Amino acid sequence: MAWSLPPSGEAPEDSYQPLAEINVTPMVDVMLVLLIIFMVTAPLLTVGVPLDLPKTTAAELVQPKEPIVLSLNRDGDTFIGNDPVAATDLRDRLAQLAAEDPERIVYVRGDRTISYAQLMDALGLVNTAGFTKVSLLAEGAKPK
Repeated sequence: MAWSLPPSGEAPEDSYQPLAEINVTPMVDVMLVLLIIFMVTAPLLTVGVPLDLPKTTAAELVQPKEPIVLSLNRDGDTFIGNDPVAATDLRDRLAQLAAEDPERIVYVRGDRTISYAQLMDALGLVNTAGFTKVSLLAEGAKPK
């Protein structure tokens, strides 16, 4: 049996026509398989090993206290946390906080425009109040 070609410019009625519909059946099959896999494995990821832990008489861990933040602004004002503190009361206030807990961390923040002497005076007051854990805070540089 031979196949004859139509004259040029004409297409036979039984020639190949592209199908314009998308076959989503394979995609649905894959998605359902993945759904089943995730439904089976998700509960297995959260299950821990069942243990009967022993009792202890050890003291509970004490949560560390919030650090003290001492701030110096460009106008020369001093703040502990968000509370303004007069320069004359700063020594007494720091001594009072050190008497409560000398192991608390003190963060000292200073505006970039204040002098080095002002910052060192504040650090000296923190040290004489009795704090041993003192850190200076700075803002991280922005990447270029």
